[in-house]
Amino acid sequence: MSKYTIGIDLGGTTMTAGIVNENYEIVGKLTWATRLPRPAEDLEKALADLCRTVARDNKVDFADIKYVGIGTPGSVNFTTGFVGFNTNFGYYDWNLGPDLEALLGCKVYVENDTRAMTYGEYMCGVGNNEDTMIFVNASWGLGVGLVIDRKLFYGRSGFSGEFGHFPLLDNEVICRCGKRGCLETGASGSAVHRIFMEKLAQKRVSMLSDKYNRGEQILLEDILEALGQEDVLAIEVMETVGHTLGKAMAGLINLFNPDLIVLGGTLAVAKDYIMLPLKSAINKYSLQLVNKDTTIKLSKLGEKAGAVGACMLSRSKMLGLM
Repeated sequence: MSKYTIGIDLGGTTMTAGIVNENYEIVGKLTWATRLPRPAEDLEKALADLCRTVARDNKVDFADIKYVGIGTPGSVNFTTGFVGFNTNFGYYDWNLGPDLEALLGCKVYVENDTRAMTYGEYMCGVGNNEDTMIFVNASWGLGVGLVIDRKLFYGRSGFSGEFGHFPLLDNEVICRCGKRGCLETGASGSAVHRIFMEKLAQKRVSMLSDKYNRGEQILLEDILEALGQEDVLAIEVMETVGHTLGKAMAGLINLFNPDLIVLGGTLAVAKDYIMLPLKSAINKYSLQLVNKDTTIKLSKLGEKAGAVGACMLSRSKMLGLM
């Protein structure tokens, strides 16, 4: 078996490929813009180029790469590499795995991005071999990965974990799935961005106000950077989102009684700004008899979770362990 494998974290704005060694350590990494919207065939070619480039940059002969693992948003059939739908990209019936295998000449395993991050965190992060772990991926969207009895839980059709589309809210905001009241509209990166922009439109003051008044684009990354500089409006918005997310996570605790809940994804960089209101809401809304068994932690792997998890899942599948 090759000493190195490649794991890809395919996101809506960036795609990151990591060269992972036999100890599941990332020894080389390369990030390119995803550049959406674009045809699926064009993105597949870019993914193939990304794999070859990260190998070449790290002096790894791509012929020695036996398989590539990819974590992508959407409904994924891990056995076939088929993506039923990907609302982030606008792709439906996407034959990603077989198409990329033809371009690369090696085996390609495709998994849902949150599930890949969950597996990476469980095996190489703070998972600590717990019996039951829930990984909350709070990025532009919102999803969860479930480890039950030390095994990933897929559900009947492999679509488990659509936490962001739990119909919890009465805000009448239309979700990207087309429905109203989805949790994602109040507890995700997209919610942070929307609420922050609404506050700016109401003439609330922020260090980003001048940029807004000049008509320049404000990204989620800009808001998170302002948060790190103690921008009061950014802190206020993150507290609101953290409370909403914590209330929903209280429901997860009441349902699953897990050993561990891990917060990962883009919003995890907010650290205490999101963790404090989140934990407060959990204490308020979950049953004390149940939540005393659950530890809440931030992801240890951070942005590496997707690439590491994709590699580990692929290797486990290749060895027949899953």
